[in-house]
Amino acid sequence: MIDPAEILGRLTAVDPGISQEAYYGERSLFYNPGRARPLGVIFASIKDRDGPNDKAANLSRPGVYRFAFGVTRETYAAIFGAVPARPPKGEAVALRGHDLTAIDELTPHPVYAWMSWVQILSPTQARFESLQPLLDEALELARTRWRRGLTRIVR
Repeated sequence: MIDPAEILGRLTAVDPGISQEAYYGERSLFYNPGRARPLGVIFASIKDRDGPNDKAANLSRPGVYRFAFGVTRETYAAIFGAVPARPPKGEAVALRGHDLTAIDELTPHPVYAWMSWVQILSPTQARFESLQPLLDEALELARTRWRRGLTRIVR
């Protein structure tokens, strides 16, 4: 298993616009060049415990953490099929056919799959390396969303 701190360190080193923030009990990475906004656009996160509305991955097991990030809707659909509907507030996404507790396996995010987010629990070094194309896409997606937000602020 790759250490969560190594993941965070490697990803923040990719671009000076990426910063780590504590966010809803998670260690989250935001794209926010020059810290122009209060947080910026979330890019990835690491969570190591279950929350009130987020127990599907069973993060309470010793040594288990979730590494999560967003991908495009097209990539999500190519890997998992159609993006699921947004769940009612406070509920998990309705997902079938995925073991959301599996270690070192890419699966839909139990709460944010409707936003094309994916998760991997306690990835190995090799699995983390294999995710690089998806992580590049996730960062580009965050950059694009950040630029769109900046355009709205300037107008």
